[in-house]
Amino acid sequence: MNEETQTLIEHLIELRRRLVWIMLVMLAAFAAAMPFAQQLYTFVAHPLMATLPQGTQMIATDVIAPFFVPVKVTLMTAFLLTLPHTLYQIWAFVAPALYQNEKRLVLPLVLSSLILFACGMAFAYFAVFPIVFKFLAGVTPQGVSMATDIDKYLSFVLGMFVAFGAAFEVPIVVILLFRMGAVSLEQLKSARPYVVVGAFVLAAVITPPDVLSQVLMAVPLVILYELGLLAARLFKPVRRENESADQG
Repeated sequence: MNEETQTLIEHLIELRRRLVWIMLVMLAAFAAAMPFAQQLYTFVAHPLMATLPQGTQMIATDVIAPFFVPVKVTLMTAFLLTLPHTLYQIWAFVAPALYQNEKRLVLPLVLSSLILFACGMAFAYFAVFPIVFKFLAGVTPQGVSMATDIDKYLSFVLGMFVAFGAAFEVPIVVILLFRMGAVSLEQLKSARPYVVVGAFVLAAVITPPDVLSQVLMAVPLVILYELGLLAARLFKPVRRENESADQG
């Protein structure tokens, strides 16, 4: 066995060890949270339940949905709670292959991405859901009961969590594009009109078909883009650093 093959096997063994730790910690968190599965689902369902007309409740059209939907919520909770550990394991695996300047950049960006994703989910839960559900309850036709299936509601909520969490990563994308030298700060500034249009188009695609929810997503996207431009000023493009080194 040559040295290159041996090194590859060592990397694969290390990767397997990291993945095993990720799964074990996630399963432990899932097991610890399972006794609170019903409470976790009640928390997730609260924005809709608070806006339903009095005497109306959610329904389960699938026989096993009352059991599996809270389990899905618990699994999502375990994933989110252990995400810092998951990111640490990924970081520990790739860190030896990174240069020192890359390590200084990657770690803050990973932590910032985690915080921004959590902020996006919180914004969806506390700001967007109450307004959207209240609007939808208000436009329900006379004589129609707004009885939502719990499984479909969970799918909607998870989709919105992912959408708003990903949308809040806009500053990280802007910083990375600038840092990699793909675009200049002037190009990012001149792209503002296209960003505004793109934000509303994206919001129209991934949010419910009402103007209110689209605005609630598009406006934060534009604001986050501006925050990304401000944060990009703190970094220097890699290309420019290399050019300066060559000139020196």
